[in-house]
Amino acid sequence: MTPEPLSPTSPDDTALSPPPGCPAHGTGPGGLRRLYGPEAADLGAVYEKLRAEHGAVAPALLHDDVPIWVVLGHGENMHMVRSPSQYCRDTRLWTPLHDGTVKPDHPLMPHVYWQPICCYAEGDEHLRLRGAVTGAMSTIDHRGLRRHINRATQLLVNKFCEEGRADLVSQFCEHLPMAVLCEIFGMPDEYNDRIVEATRDLPKGTETAIASNAYLMDILMRLTARRRAEPEDDFTSHLINHPAKLTDEEVGQHLRVVMIAAYEATVNLLANVLRVVLTNPGFRAQLNGGQMTVPQAVEQSLWDEPPFSTIIPYIAKQETELGGQRIRKGDGLLFGIAPGNVDPRVRPDLKANMQGNRSHLAFGGGPHECPGQDIGRAVADVGVDALLTRIPDIQLACEEDELRWQESISNRHLVELPVKFVPKVQQDVTQLPSINPVPSQRSKNWQVGMAEPQAAAPQPTVSEPTAPTPEATPEPVGRPGVFRRLLQWWRGN
Repeated sequence: MTPEPLSPTSPDDTALSPPPGCPAHGTGPGGLRRLYGPEAADLGAVYEKLRAEHGAVAPALLHDDVPIWVVLGHGENMHMVRSPSQYCRDTRLWTPLHDGTVKPDHPLMPHVYWQPICCYAEGDEHLRLRGAVTGAMSTIDHRGLRRHINRATQLLVNKFCEEGRADLVSQFCEHLPMAVLCEIFGMPDEYNDRIVEATRDLPKGTETAIASNAYLMDILMRLTARRRAEPEDDFTSHLINHPAKLTDEEVGQHLRVVMIAAYEATVNLLANVLRVVLTNPGFRAQLNGGQMTVPQAVEQSLWDEPPFSTIIPYIAKQETELGGQRIRKGDGLLFGIAPGNVDPRVRPDLKANMQGNRSHLAFGGGPHECPGQDIGRAVADVGVDALLTRIPDIQLACEEDELRWQESISNRHLVELPVKFVPKVQQDVTQLPSINPVPSQRSKNWQVGMAEPQAAAPQPTVSEPTAPTPEATPEPVGRPGVFRRLLQWWRGN
């Protein structure tokens, strides 16, 4: 029997919960599945049950049994985020906030509380605020950024390389993104353990999160005042001086949202990529064999384990239809990144390699698509590559099934990633060249999980015969011109 489409915010839905002992026990009002509590310990499994029961769009319940639509289909998610005339992020239009269903102390209030920032704005105001953020980001020197990521990676590795053991989550993944963000914002001196802890704590919505928010906002507002008076060539100064003319409060709030979103996403992305490299022999073999580069490995991870599982909520601006369901004006919809990425209509084989395919939902889409995704990719690409190059014999220091996760409706976070390796000497980071780009992964000979190779003259492989070596001839300085290279080719050189 096909379930009749219903609106989870319908006021006339008076169905009672099933009695204890029946097969549907554990569901909420109207027999809807909960996305919280013991029954939702494995949200991935819950999403698949909803897909089997309702299709691409399913009714469910958030904390305190607040009704929500879960968008499970890849195409349906893309349609929703790319249709601003039908769906928006302005939570002031969400019916449960109007009728008191969502109370001020609701656990998800930090995610749904409306703020005058580009994440929630629409129309001309969204264009003004978003334009300032993207405009400031366009000024970032990506070549210089990658050099800084490499240097920050070496500094972090120096702190544990002599030990032969480390927890990559707490000692690497949680620190590299913050070191990079502080540099981008123009406040490198603010980078320390306290700002890392505060940024991790803020999204939790606890009493300590309030203090963490106050600490971060104090730093960011002081930075805003300083750059207003003395602008420099950094993200904050360009945000202040953008033609949109943001106020100090708007600048501080946008620095805050960029820091929190970029930090959390990049921490999870780094941890997910490193976990797969260390635990998946096939993944590791493709990297070691050259069939996959680190950037390709990052894209694969964005499909399989996106940094954010969902975004709460999108709001229907009018009565509409999505995935065969009737959506009423004011209904909330969950942007289903993780379930959309495994939609069987786009990924019938979840083990298939997704190289070259960037149509995952990890960075959203439409007007609210993540503006800093290239920075997140750069941190993961360069950071993972530099770490594996520096410690090529790195191995997981526990069984894979011993790894622990913290899962919420918004993301799935690896608690720790213990590793072991042969102790290494520290590297003098001050001697790193500051003008050369980060070397390409393809030029290295690292093998993840294997003994570090001894320094020796490179030997040609059997499968690649070498060309005869000409008599000793002085090499020209720099690359020869086109005519000279053509002449060399003609002579067989």
